[in-house]
Amino acid sequence: MKRKALKFTKMAGAGNDFVVIDAPDTKINLKKLAVQSCDRTNGIGADGLMVLDKSKKSDYRMRIINADGSEAEMCGNGARCMAAYIVQNRKPKKELFSMETLAGEILAQANGEEAIVRLSDPKDFQPEVNIKVNGRDLRLSYIDTGVPHAVIFVHDLEKVDVQTIGRVIRNHKQFSPRGTNVNFVEVVKNSLVHARTYERGVEDETKACGTGSVAAAIIGYFQANGNIQNKKAAKMRVKTKGGEILQVTFDVRDGIVENVWLRGSAKFIAEGEYFL
Repeated sequence: MKRKALKFTKMAGAGNDFVVIDAPDTKINLKKLAVQSCDRTNGIGADGLMVLDKSKKSDYRMRIINADGSEAEMCGNGARCMAAYIVQNRKPKKELFSMETLAGEILAQANGEEAIVRLSDPKDFQPEVNIKVNGRDLRLSYIDTGVPHAVIFVHDLEKVDVQTIGRVIRNHKQFSPRGTNVNFVEVVKNSLVHARTYERGVEDETKACGTGSVAAAIIGYFQANGNIQNKKAAKMRVKTKGGEILQVTFDVRDGIVENVWLRGSAKFIAEGEYFL
């Protein structure tokens, strides 16, 4: 019996890896496909499934389905990979093109294995949130950079038990029903922070998180520069668990963050057929 096969490209952005496909012509349960194809033993292995589809309001539509089958609103590293995939496979006429996501429309541009994306404007910024974790008081910041993120500043980042503490905060009642990604951040200098992230949907620490890096960059910038109200092209670099440094720029107008750009790698790893 001939097996049905689905063409895929394996990509990685700053250590976040993805199975990238064109939206299938036939009806396929994409959430089930994500769980199976992202399995690192019995599948291709990835943090998530990226699906390129048609859009009625943007140039393209991008869907992000996590390894556990849940659909994410946005993924910064995945968006860069999708941008590079589009440039290689669709040859868009526009250098800067738009992609529809559940978090809103984003802009993207790619050159080879580097890409830059403009994310939707952050919202729900809460500079100080106090919660109890395992009976202890914990202070953190919260911001939605397309998906929800908690940011906790720490000393000696490498010694933090990201998986254990991250899981508790990710499921804390303070952030229900959506839950939150959890970023542990150490300030190296005013323009550079290190970040480690427990990702909702992957339910583990990943080598990088694009929207988490943006959250760390924005909150880290405000911490280093005080309650700044207006700034054009604010810059912050974020070193990820995987070792890559992502570049984040944004504007601050009347205390509101807008025009957020994320630059980093979008590597092509492999192409092949996945047997359904």
